[in-house]
Amino acid sequence: MIRHSVIFSLKHAKGSAEEQSFLRDAKILATIPGVEKFEQLNQVSPKNDYAFGFSMEFADQAAYTVYNDHPLHVAFVRDRWVPEVGKFLEIDYTPIA
Repeated sequence: MIRHSVIFSLKHAKGSAEEQSFLRDAKILATIPGVEKFEQLNQVSPKNDYAFGFSMEFADQAAYTVYNDHPLHVAFVRDRWVPEVGKFLEIDYTPIA
């Protein structure tokens, strides 16, 4: 299993229509084959200044590769993520045996 997580902040004002549009439209990622347990999260720790998180799981590397290369993911990254995300940190985990 691979858990794919990204924490990020948007260029948009907190609570703005643009912020809500981005979060709403990002739900398309959950429809990509192989995506399991998709979550959108508010980041609440005072230890960093990111605002949101996305988390999802994949059964294996093959499923993660399908997601990464899927046209919906590629288009979302190109059309929404790159122009609208101010900063981010991506982490991919596998369980420790």
